[in-house]
Amino acid sequence: MKDIEIELSGSLTADKYQELIDFFDNLPSDEVKKKPAKHRILIDYSTFLGEGLKNRQKDIRLRVTNGQPEIIVKLGLWDSADNRKELSVLTQGDDFDTLVQIYAALGYKKGMLCERTTQVFVYHDIEFALVKMPKDYYLFEAEIMANENASVEQIKQKILNEIHNLGLTILSPQEYIDYIQELNDSVNEVFDFDKDYVENYFENRYHLSVELAEAKASGTTYNG
Repeated sequence: MKDIEIELSGSLTADKYQELIDFFDNLPSDEVKKKPAKHRILIDYSTFLGEGLKNRQKDIRLRVTNGQPEIIVKLGLWDSADNRKELSVLTQGDDFDTLVQIYAALGYKKGMLCERTTQVFVYHDIEFALVKMPKDYYLFEAEIMANENASVEQIKQKILNEIHNLGLTILSPQEYIDYIQELNDSVNEVFDFDKDYVENYFENRYHLSVELAEAKASGTTYNG
């Protein structure tokens, strides 16, 4: 089972974001595979668990992608060059509000609420996710999923070579932490269950059931 996420990340300008989309879109189909775009709502509870960004070893999250809810936990050091174990379970299409209530009952009541729209391309066996956020923030993530016994350093070098070939640079661990902090301050929202939640809050705000129905109809459902 491939459950180790090896990922390198960096910030993008709006122009570079569009340049990369145009580059991948214009490649022949035998060189690149375009995957369905992802609209994602994410609650990251880890920010408020006391470890801080720099020392975080565990992510506790809920997310919904193209209307499909998911429980996700990531284990391992958190920075711009991740190699972490990812545990995730997809749930029923109408479960996200229920999951939020379950997490609150377990004590996870406060998190960073994030919205992302991502274009995904598989290029030279690497998944490149080009992420657009509110207020014209952009990010790329270059990822390979591997087995636990894989050579992490060799895979990182493969990803790094492709990143350099595309004229990209990754953020250092501290730069990545600073960038995420900037997103938390400028783009993301603090979600506080006790203050913010009312019945069907996320369904009413984001129309998740409509999004899932549209994804099923167009064949762009999310499968993890």
